[in-house]
Amino acid sequence: MSELRLVSWSLLSAFITIGISGYIFTWLLQRSIGWYLRWKTAPRRSSIVSKVKLEEAQSQLLASQSTRSDDGDWERVERHAVGSAPNGEEAENEWEGIIGFFHPFCNAGGGGERVLWAAIKATQKRWPKAVCVVYTGDHDTNKDEMLEKVQNRFNIELHSPTIVFLWLSTRHYVLSSTWPHFTLLGQSVGSLVLAYDAFSLLVPDLFIDTMGYAFALAFSKFVFPTIPTGAYVHYPTISTDMLGSLDTSPTFGKGLNAGTGKGLRGFLKKRYWHVFANLYSRVGGSVDIVICNSSWTASHIRSLWGPVRTRRRKAHPVSVVFPPCAVDKIISAIPLDSESEGAREPTVLCIAQFRPEKNHSLLLRSFARFLQSNGKIKTKENKTPKLVLIGSVRDASDATRVYELRLLAHELHLTPNHIQFITDASFPTILAHLATASIGANCMWNEHFGIGVVEYQAAGLIPIVNDSGGPKMDIVVAWEGGDTGYHASTEEEFARQFGVVMQMGVGEKLEMRRRARARAKAFGEEEFEERWVSEMGKLVEMC
Repeated sequence: MSELRLVSWSLLSAFITIGISGYIFTWLLQRSIGWYLRWKTAPRRSSIVSKVKLEEAQSQLLASQSTRSDDGDWERVERHAVGSAPNGEEAENEWEGIIGFFHPFCNAGGGGERVLWAAIKATQKRWPKAVCVVYTGDHDTNKDEMLEKVQNRFNIELHSPTIVFLWLSTRHYVLSSTWPHFTLLGQSVGSLVLAYDAFSLLVPDLFIDTMGYAFALAFSKFVFPTIPTGAYVHYPTISTDMLGSLDTSPTFGKGLNAGTGKGLRGFLKKRYWHVFANLYSRVGGSVDIVICNSSWTASHIRSLWGPVRTRRRKAHPVSVVFPPCAVDKIISAIPLDSESEGAREPTVLCIAQFRPEKNHSLLLRSFARFLQSNGKIKTKENKTPKLVLIGSVRDASDATRVYELRLLAHELHLTPNHIQFITDASFPTILAHLATASIGANCMWNEHFGIGVVEYQAAGLIPIVNDSGGPKMDIVVAWEGGDTGYHASTEEEFARQFGVVMQMGVGEKLEMRRRARARAKAFGEEEFEERWVSEMGKLVEMC
């Protein structure tokens, strides 16, 4: 009996020793990597801080010598290198740390990039001494060109001295083309490489991911446990809807993987996705502050990350901060009355990046079907309906996609009189089309939010959107006692709704446009700025 007891104690001691040894090894690994990266990047950090102070001083000098009026937004706020205390007095000890924004594709020009730049602008206004560092892989541009594009594309003016760009060299590891198989897992592993690349350049005081790389945030927590992390989630990397779509017929247009869950290969894919969902839940549970862009995104993130966050006793719940939309600028630029209604043409406008998930092909087929069944519809100026697609082109694959869409348009007998493609349009160009179009279309299944849809509403367009995601739950909803647009899922449904709107009476259209504009006011830039600063304040308090 004593021998059995001795063996039991020996085994228990061995397990305890192994456990303690594993914990100590992990602790040492964390501290070693973290210490090394801080040591390696310390000279660059000092250089960045010195350069920012020098450029800020030069900016203040130029501002003081300028004869320009103080009416502009930044003339009131940004030219002072001090913050403002809650009581309106200048705060002498304003927070002046370094905030790292992890956005490897910051020059893409889409809705996610609008969020990034609006977030940086709000951060600069609230914490003028803070340095905003953007980790990016866009080597084909420089700081001045980047900020100029932000101004032209989004009409957002940023304070140049306190923005720093650090150029990543391993961005190809997060491209889907790098991982033709096990893409979700491959890109997530790639984001770990990219995160190490970022921290090899500079270790910030706060680390915020604004693109959806949850694994990068988990890596940050692993090597820098004391650095607060934040995530602005546009779209869950995986969701229960995605898992369910595997068993859905591809004809229903529920994503790129619809109908691929059949057979042995489909079974293995389901198991792989379930394993990945478990990993995704674990890494997401490590994030300190989680912000979602819509009710739809938040519901999925709470479902996936919530249990792990609860176990880890995260103090702050998942919040919703709608993306900033240029609602006020659009409303002030585009009148909405009987006279402006007369200037509108029978145009269906689509503002969306040329990416596969945007499902432009469904829009083209739907519009072609509409023309076939409603070909005699003309305005009093004898103009035929037209489809206009506006979107940014990030790379060669996007350019190829536009070419393929042009070929599809030719196959569908959509002539230049029926369809127009506009790539990388400036904000004034977008405004011009918003002012004259009649319908705004969005065919993406489970669109996370839909900034373009809000822009449609603000401009007075009648939106026809996919019957899913953020556009359905948050944007195109009943308002002031009536509809603000329509939902559709299939080619037939979109074509039918195009016909419904085109044949509406002038008064009926105008009333719906006014309701849509009223709804859009809930998604303005000021609302985003206020909510963003509130969430950022929680991260600053953790420093």
